[in-house]
Amino acid sequence: PVTRMRTDADGAKERDDIVRLVRRARACLLEPSIARKVELSRETHAWWFSARENPPVNDDDGDDETLDAIVENPGRETLRVVKSSQTRRIGKGGTLESRIAILHSLAHIESWAIDLSWDAISRFGLARDMPKGFYDDFVTVANDEARHHELLARRLKALGSAYGKLEVHDGLWQTAMETADSLEARLAVEHCVHEARGLDVLPQTIGKFRRNGDEESAKLLEDVIYPEEVTHCAAGLRWFKYLHARDGVRTGDQEDVRDGEELETSSVVQAFHAVVRKHFAGALKPPFNDDARKRAGFNPVWYEPLAVKA
Repeated sequence: PVTRMRTDADGAKERDDIVRLVRRARACLLEPSIARKVELSRETHAWWFSARENPPVNDDDGDDETLDAIVENPGRETLRVVKSSQTRRIGKGGTLESRIAILHSLAHIESWAIDLSWDAISRFGLARDMPKGFYDDFVTVANDEARHHELLARRLKALGSAYGKLEVHDGLWQTAMETADSLEARLAVEHCVHEARGLDVLPQTIGKFRRNGDEESAKLLEDVIYPEEVTHCAAGLRWFKYLHARDGVRTGDQEDVRDGEELETSSVVQAFHAVVRKHFAGALKPPFNDDARKRAGFNPVWYEPLAVKA
């Protein structure tokens, strides 16, 4: 079970560590070099899951104002940022140019995913009195996303390109800022809608590479990125459920919704639907990857009522 922060001597040290982590998260967000952002993410992950006897490299104790400050625009090295409608079509992977465009798009998504993980920690962690497990999960997610970006950037180089050579858009961060005032909305929309959509389309993306002879890219997506993205969706759902159980407004009617092997209270499922309808424009688009979603903890009762009707 997840618990709130302890209040004894060990709890005081834990809070000090969390304060350091929040400041470290801000440093990762503000870092303009993606290579250094990846390195900082890796260093912070190693420190957080160690004995934490020493502060992270270049740690700055700062002050309360620094701690409370929110990063509205993460640091970004020079990229050609355009409107999403102006980015080039990535195609179906039939040409080298198309495969490079797909990998570049994925690498860019992962770069924003790093920032979104650190933003969840720095924006919401202390403000919502989240337990240590929340930080454990999102430090892990940030490290995973950093590794994904690094592997995709390395693959781009192997194909004669590099991250930053193609134009990009910042739509993922902009949509995330629409949930800047609600952790529940951030978890529901970014992790349980957008990332879950990634689970729906990744098998098709893997197929594009495989059908066109790029087995190395296909295996990178299939063996590393795909299974880890399942765990990221699961983290979003886990903490949405936690917040609902801890802080959610309960109705008198606590009927259960049974679907397959999972039993959910109607309260949390209905709360999820309400948050998504409020903060996500439009309906979810099938077909859904039911198997991957189930591994992440989503049975159809979570998403089918939100889907486009045939």
